[in-house]
Amino acid sequence: MIILVINSGSSSIKYQLLDMRTETVLCSGGVERIGEAQGVLNHKIAPGSPAEDKITLNQPIPTHEEGMHLVIGLITDAKRGVVKSTSDITAVGHRIVQGGDLFNASCLVTDAVVEGLTKLIPLAPVHNPGHLAGIRVAQQLFPGTPQVTVFDTVFHQTMPPRAFMYALPYELYEELKVRRYGFHGTSHGYVTAEAAKFLGKPVGETNLITLHLGNGSSMCAVKGGKSVDTSMGLTPLEGLIMGTRCGDADLAIYPLLGDAKGLDIHQINDLTNKQSGFKGICGMNDMRDIHDAVAAGDARAKLALDMFGYRNRKYVGSYLAILGRVDALVFTAGIGENDPVARELTCRGLEHLGIKLDHELNLAPNRGPRDIAAADSLVRVLVIPTNEELEIARQTAAVLSA
Repeated sequence: MIILVINSGSSSIKYQLLDMRTETVLCSGGVERIGEAQGVLNHKIAPGSPAEDKITLNQPIPTHEEGMHLVIGLITDAKRGVVKSTSDITAVGHRIVQGGDLFNASCLVTDAVVEGLTKLIPLAPVHNPGHLAGIRVAQQLFPGTPQVTVFDTVFHQTMPPRAFMYALPYELYEELKVRRYGFHGTSHGYVTAEAAKFLGKPVGETNLITLHLGNGSSMCAVKGGKSVDTSMGLTPLEGLIMGTRCGDADLAIYPLLGDAKGLDIHQINDLTNKQSGFKGICGMNDMRDIHDAVAAGDARAKLALDMFGYRNRKYVGSYLAILGRVDALVFTAGIGENDPVARELTCRGLEHLGIKLDHELNLAPNRGPRDIAAADSLVRVLVIPTNEELEIARQTAAVLSA
């Protein structure tokens, strides 16, 4: 069984082609800057192996359709392709950010599913339109091939009402389903299982705080292997400070900005989702650029970094209170896996709560699953590389088997 996993965003497409007999990645890559003056496609054949082969295309990529046509061309290329034709691909699995309360499990794509995802766009305006574009293109390129949707919100369906409800008029929940949904669930679920395995514990007996830190970031309180609270809310805007999203903010900011700046609600929504976070504070949304700027003495870059660590610590502290016993903090995703400064800032000053980093282990360039806590830390601190694509492929295969 060969499965193509697509994670289509507003201006990007991330993909992997996996042979599920061995869970081997045949090729992977990403299309970035879709719709900009210059796009880029990075494609890897046999990624991570000694025979890894890289291809980079730099050219305008106006639409998701043209991006996917380029991807399929590389996958099926007569000389360097990894399958002979699109008919060799058993199924396509799509990562979907927002399933709302319409979807509580992975499922085959139907017209009703597409209609449901379209209705949910207001809850994930940054992501769901791109996901729908990816589905439409895949249906065109793979006619008759099963398409499966895998939702980031499903892992958080185990949150109790006290965690997912907002203290708003109850009829807003009844009429509009306004509640906390949470996101990055595919990643939080994957690293929960991997962390339990690393700790040698049954997942059902494992309590964790999982930190998915990247351009989009979220934290999850996991009790007995299940999500009981998470930082993102109705949309992926709430919670931690992110690349371009503000995270937690007073709702009264909206009318203030409307009155003072003459912005309508859609402009304010764009401001808080696309112009805030690190970008809003210091003009940069890539953590690597922020570190360089801090080293050069940029005060606003340092402020952004300090705010990031402070917000993270607030959430860790609250989840420690919720969970009581915690086996480990689990760092994952681009920043969580690769940025020792971000991990140190998140754990700084938490020694009295049983969290203590080993400085040298934190700085070590190891890229695999690892424990970076000090020997006397009461709570382990793990770095577990996430693999959302593999998890999506597994769930896609499970839907086909069912």
